[in-house]
Amino acid sequence: MSTEVLRTASSWIAKTPGVCGGEPCIRHTRHTVSGLVECRQLGMNDDRILESFPDLSQADLEAAWVYWREHPEEIEQLILENNQDD
Repeated sequence: MSTEVLRTASSWIAKTPGVCGGEPCIRHTRHTVSGLVECRQLGMNDDRILESFPDLSQADLEAAWVYWREHPEEIEQLILENNQDD
């Protein structure tokens, strides 16, 4: 099984087949970058996101925002696909 990883100073994003459908996730969690971006798009700031997901750190969110900036089309497509399932 191959894992694709984007590392930042204190956290990382991994895409692992079989974990959350292969979506980019924060380190060893099942928190997807697309889910965190969606929280932000719904008006949640970083403090509120961290309150809602206490297992995440500010470094985790910064890694997610870097990944989003570097892969905006991928994340927007994942958000669209995830919302079609609702």
